[in-house]
Amino acid sequence: MLKFFARYTFLALLFNISIIFSGKSEIVKDYEINGNDRIPTETILMFSNFKIGDDLKENEINIILKNLYETNFFQNVELKLTNNKLSIVVKENPLIQNIDYNGVKSKKILEEIKKDLNLKSRSSYNQTLLAEDKNKILEKLQSLGYYFSNIETSIETLDDNKVNISYDIDIGKKAKLKKISFIGNKIYKSSKLKNIIVSEEYKFWKFISGRKYLKEDIISLDKRLLKNFYLNRGFYDVKINSSFAKLIKNDEFELIFNIDANKKFFFGKLNLNLPNNYDRSNFSSIEKLFNKIEGEPYSLNSVRDILDEIDLIVLSDQFESINATVNESFESDKINLEFTINETDKFIVEKINIFGNNITRENVIRNNLLLAEGDIYNEILTKKSENNIKSLNIFRTVKADVKDGSELNTKVIQIEVEEKATGEIMAGAGVGTGGGTISFGIKENNYLGKGIKFDSNLTLDSESIKGQIMVKNPNYKNSDKSVFFKIQSQETDRIDSFGYKTNKTGFSVGTEFEYFNDLNLGVETSTFYEDMETDGTASAKQKSQAGTYLDTFIGASFDYDKRNQKFKTSKGFRSIYNLDLPVISETNTLTNTYRYNFYTNLFEDNITSTSLMFKTSNSLTNDNIKLSERLFIPSRRLRGFENGKIGPKDGEDFIGGNFMSSINFNSTIPQLFPNAQNFDFVFFVDVANVWGVDYDSSLDEDNDVRSSIGIGVDWLTVVGPMNFSLAQPITKNSGDIIETFRFNLGTTF
Repeated sequence: MLKFFARYTFLALLFNISIIFSGKSEIVKDYEINGNDRIPTETILMFSNFKIGDDLKENEINIILKNLYETNFFQNVELKLTNNKLSIVVKENPLIQNIDYNGVKSKKILEEIKKDLNLKSRSSYNQTLLAEDKNKILEKLQSLGYYFSNIETSIETLDDNKVNISYDIDIGKKAKLKKISFIGNKIYKSSKLKNIIVSEEYKFWKFISGRKYLKEDIISLDKRLLKNFYLNRGFYDVKINSSFAKLIKNDEFELIFNIDANKKFFFGKLNLNLPNNYDRSNFSSIEKLFNKIEGEPYSLNSVRDILDEIDLIVLSDQFESINATVNESFESDKINLEFTINETDKFIVEKINIFGNNITRENVIRNNLLLAEGDIYNEILTKKSENNIKSLNIFRTVKADVKDGSELNTKVIQIEVEEKATGEIMAGAGVGTGGGTISFGIKENNYLGKGIKFDSNLTLDSESIKGQIMVKNPNYKNSDKSVFFKIQSQETDRIDSFGYKTNKTGFSVGTEFEYFNDLNLGVETSTFYEDMETDGTASAKQKSQAGTYLDTFIGASFDYDKRNQKFKTSKGFRSIYNLDLPVISETNTLTNTYRYNFYTNLFEDNITSTSLMFKTSNSLTNDNIKLSERLFIPSRRLRGFENGKIGPKDGEDFIGGNFMSSINFNSTIPQLFPNAQNFDFVFFVDVANVWGVDYDSSLDEDNDVRSSIGIGVDWLTVVGPMNFSLAQPITKNSGDIIETFRFNLGTTF
């Protein structure tokens, strides 16, 4: 009590507070409030939190005082309790009419520094909060790399108890990362560790990169990345003791990480404990993981893989409410792990509350939840639901909290989202040895707040003009099915290279949905009108196909995706099968496509991918399929050969085939240059073939398999990604057109 009273006595001295009361306690029979001009009497009463009939004691008077000052509405408050009447006299803080931020030209930076400030326009002015906001701005600028900023504040007094606030900000130069050093590290080369972290040393050619400046949030990320790097290589007790920046000169810093790797550990014995009534065969995949890592260097990722596998088993119907714990024990340089799976109490989802969706309709969010009110609560499904909402790409942040419900066996799920701008305008350009491309696009990912996606794009290259408009509803009629509608148009001029020209326009309607975990099914119907021309030198067979066509197809797709991530995949596989079945067609062409991609690591920091593709295009009525429906090997699947310039020929024209297949092996090569963080070196082997001619057998069918070997470079330049490949054909035909060197350059802006 003495401390409490002393605190508010001190406040009274600072803020000229008056507390007057006539005795130890008095019953309030009446009240009066004076001095308020802008703040309503009702608001003061609400924050005072007293009522007629209250027996107010000394500490309760202090609480009323505290409540009123915490509103930040008043610079002075006087309380009197005499003759059972409580008198409240206030002096209001000035009202902030406007806040100016001078000296900051970047809208993005301005938004960042204003984000968490206490004082805003039309709020009450407070000198203490002004000083606090000044420090917040300085801290924010430092986190963005501006360590040499300076701020001056000024207050302009206006009529009617109002003020204007001005922040005069000298943002200064960004702190450059001239050098990055590691001390205490005696295991890995500094060049290796520099490739692990996000921060990078300042170089004049990296004028686009924001990673070459000293930023606190990035440094924090760097420390986590370094720790994970060591944890996944056996160093269980690794310590990133500190990170600090040392000023070298002017605006240049050296960033230093202090690393203590400690002893290297290996996986020892691994054991799985199950409840007596559980069938061990359901957990055989976990035993396989045990056998794979036993004796290997300790890896946090391997432990997480085991826990992820347990999570997958939890998601089966048989196991709704289990959890896993890990117990570690040490034996010399071995870490023994004991995974124990326990049954847990079942909780019912009482309610799911959603906050923050001012534009987005609630059903858009609910349709992506894997749990509903009344279901048994499952932590994994809750996390997956959170990820589903994030994948909509219409929210800046998504957070799912779980709280206790109104009853002991219930849970309430609170989902809070922060919306973001969902419209995009894109333009792109590319140039390569095969010609150039230009593309434009407009996207909207949350039309009318319904989660509806709108996408339109136009692409021009040396042979064609392609345009597409697509509208997609990912949650049609509040289901887990998506529906889409596409209008497509393409004009292709291959008179010089293949002897024909075609103009094709049509539309597609379809649906996609998840049939099972990671298995997506799709069905669509397409109708296209096509006008085909041939030149005067074309063969009789080609000329016979000139004219107009109207074709309708039904398509089906099966997509089984088990990749660890969609961008820069390093593990897993993806299997896709597509079928296009003719319904109304003059040539009745049936098309089958199968693609399989497998990703793995042959050694540390390596990504190896194997890609298989097989495609057929045949008439169900033994007619000749159209030239535009015949198959060609693209240059990206057979490097070392010009695009489409292999396979069957009619005279001098390559006419494609009815069948095509390719196998592509790609493997990244260890960095050849220590500081080449933006380069990926790739070794590749391509094998492909196109064959099958439904014309007269007198044509050159050319069934030979082609293959090539080579190296490539993927380079992230200041103007966009650039790809180089140098390929040498291994097997080829005398009529093939060779393209040993190929490059592509493109960007989006």
